[in-house]
Amino acid sequence: MSSRLPSATRTRRTAAALTVAGLAAGLAVAAPATTAATAAAPPAEDLASRFTLAVLPDTQFYSRYSADQFLPRYGTDPFATQTEWLTAHADDLRIPFTLHLGDIVDRAGVEAEWRAADVAMRTMDEAAAPYSILPGNHDVLNSGVRDDQLDVANEPFNRWFGATRAATQSTYGGSDPLGLSQFHIFEAEGQRFMSLAVAWNASDATLAWAQSVLDAHPDVPVILTSHALINVAADQTSPVETGDSQRMWDRLIRGNDQIFLTFNGHFHGATRQVKQNDFGHDVHQVLMDYQMAYEGGNGYLGLVEFDLTNGRLSLETGSPWVVQKPQESLTSYDQPLLDGEHQRFSVPIDFRERFAGFAPGFTAGSADEPRLTEAARAILLDGFEGPDPISTEAPGNELDFVEAEGTLAHWRFNGQDGVVDADTVIEDIAGDNDLTRPDPADTNAVGTLWEDVTVQSSDVHGYSSDAAAVCFDDSSGSRFSYLTTAPDAPINEADLSQGYTIETFVKMDADWNASANGWSKALTRTGNRSQIGVPETRWDWTASPTALGISNLREFQYTSLDADATLGDRVNWSGEIMVDQWQHVAIVNDPESRTTTMFVDGAPVLRNATNVGGMAWHEGHSWVLGADWTDDAARNGWHGCIGETRIIDRPTTPDEWLTQRADLTGFGVREAPSGELAADVSSVRFAGVGFPGAEVRLAPAAEGVAARADLGGAVTAVAADGTWEIVVTSGLTAGEHAVELSQALGARSITPQRVAFAIAAAAPAPAPTTPAPAVPGGAQPGGTVPSGTVPTGAPAADVDGSLAATGGDSGLMMPLAVAASVLTVLGGVLLALRRRRIARG
Repeated sequence: MSSRLPSATRTRRTAAALTVAGLAAGLAVAAPATTAATAAAPPAEDLASRFTLAVLPDTQFYSRYSADQFLPRYGTDPFATQTEWLTAHADDLRIPFTLHLGDIVDRAGVEAEWRAADVAMRTMDEAAAPYSILPGNHDVLNSGVRDDQLDVANEPFNRWFGATRAATQSTYGGSDPLGLSQFHIFEAEGQRFMSLAVAWNASDATLAWAQSVLDAHPDVPVILTSHALINVAADQTSPVETGDSQRMWDRLIRGNDQIFLTFNGHFHGATRQVKQNDFGHDVHQVLMDYQMAYEGGNGYLGLVEFDLTNGRLSLETGSPWVVQKPQESLTSYDQPLLDGEHQRFSVPIDFRERFAGFAPGFTAGSADEPRLTEAARAILLDGFEGPDPISTEAPGNELDFVEAEGTLAHWRFNGQDGVVDADTVIEDIAGDNDLTRPDPADTNAVGTLWEDVTVQSSDVHGYSSDAAAVCFDDSSGSRFSYLTTAPDAPINEADLSQGYTIETFVKMDADWNASANGWSKALTRTGNRSQIGVPETRWDWTASPTALGISNLREFQYTSLDADATLGDRVNWSGEIMVDQWQHVAIVNDPESRTTTMFVDGAPVLRNATNVGGMAWHEGHSWVLGADWTDDAARNGWHGCIGETRIIDRPTTPDEWLTQRADLTGFGVREAPSGELAADVSSVRFAGVGFPGAEVRLAPAAEGVAARADLGGAVTAVAADGTWEIVVTSGLTAGEHAVELSQALGARSITPQRVAFAIAAAAPAPAPTTPAPAVPGGAQPGGTVPSGTVPTGAPAADVDGSLAATGGDSGLMMPLAVAASVLTVLGGVLLALRRRRIARG
């Protein structure tokens, strides 16, 4: 992958990791990271008779993409890493045996895949670490027939992993006549256990062979493995019986009390169930298959602890692949341990009682082993720092997205609630490529109504700033509708030979089903491949040049042509996508590295296209949302919703995608009051720069001296040229002021900037002068009082002449001064009379 396509935009590891609603549901089975502190070693006294059984679920994509994806990107592959880790820690975890559940490779007829699997499993052989292995449906040349109808002499499984190789293991007990099924007996804690591995699509003859093995070893507890037994429901939790599971139950499991535990893969996910056999005893059945998760399973394997002392069976799901990846390659999907309901559990099994009917001498070994599941967790977490998180958050409003240079079209649905009819126009906010809906009567759809297409704002992807999406009702598969650009829209003739990025948000309806909606398309560049130089092919020769849709296995499929159409088709595939859950999909074509990479909710998928640069197109043809275009007509309509969609004429990196937020850090206050303003100031002005369309809010400072609640509450919008202004004309009282200015897009704002200033106090009006009343003889007893001066004993005053700390009005000064003068005169008169009385005496 080119350095222009990093797997994540990095921030500090302490930041929040990217967590999208339904993130793990569609692409990965990722649980929150577990820290080493939470996996502390158990108390030393917690010892028991314990061992670990290892389980390798479907490895098909590890084998398929070892040479062209994993080795170039990481230097190793998950399959080889799994077996290396198991052999390295066999003693630490007391692993006597490993079960492989089939689908060793993805394409049975491709030699390179078997070589990659051989390299991985040879590590087990060389370490004398015994294992059982069986063919899944991808490991045989014709998966549609019973195993006894295969030409077993030519089956690759027998050449690579048949009886000859199995016989080199110390635990090997034998194979069926076809060489596709085998059994092993291994010892753990002084007791014997059997691994009975039954091939895909086992015939009656194979089941009879399995019964003969059980009959020959009637006192050995048995763990049955087969590629396909129980399934998992769409909720990714509930177990579902299948034809295989019911047939195996009826023909083999229920009547043999020895079989107490089964494992299978094939069905994508994890679940389990408990059934009672004919003896009234529990049979635990476990499904484990991560092939459709991130990176084809991300190296997850099962570690089953048997605690024979305390009677418990415990499962941990972990990935030695995750913990050895380069730090810079990690994404939020890379968790060393999975803690889901069926990925980590513990169930009670009184082994001695459970086996008493056929193995009455079964006992626990010596109680000298610690809790091995906890030991496994500690090993996996030792030194693991976790992925650097992608910093993002929910959008504040419809403007809260990153505008990307080179955007050719950006379709948004906000403000269009209701039925999309002939008058509805879906605006392209980046150019002149608006979308409209053709009249259903003019298409070859069956039974389509105008009401089948609506814009709704009640449910959108959590990281889309567009608060609406367009939803298509096509549950039948033929009742389709679509939106299209006009015949003369500029995007129709866009030359994307220098690379491109296509982004969209999509969701399948809750009642989506493979038979009606498999291979439907969400976004299509229409045209006919056969008319633009594409060599004739068996499939899709008359299909559109480019389309993003969903397969019948609920995998995103992006199919497109190189800029040189004669090179033919290039295809990207995701893992399994869940219905009724939003996904963000980004398709990035980089002509420099000649790669097209699909990202789902920020993580690159495993199966990406190589040797492809740019995109060929059919001149004169439109882009459509909501349908495919094959044989010169629309068909295969989308059943679900599509959110905002954008096309850019260059490869981009995640920091530019629609899941990221607008940059509000450029906010600045360039003009603001400061220092002490004159007392008669009538307005103050704040001005600066910001994000166009954002709100600038002025509010009283949250804390600090003299923050005034009467100066604030003003709001303005940043103009298109990036400038803003707030003029305040009220609340300008004397004293100190502290305010805060912040920029916001709806609910999301940045740290405010503080501005402080003061307003001088108003100068008081001068006090009026009042002549003192005359006294007899013209004398002023007690001394002379200058005009306008407050005599001794009167209240103290501020330097500006106003009364201090009284709250009084300076207008009272004149009557107070008069009263003081009168009292002085009266005092003088009384003093004179007293002196006369004394003189007479």
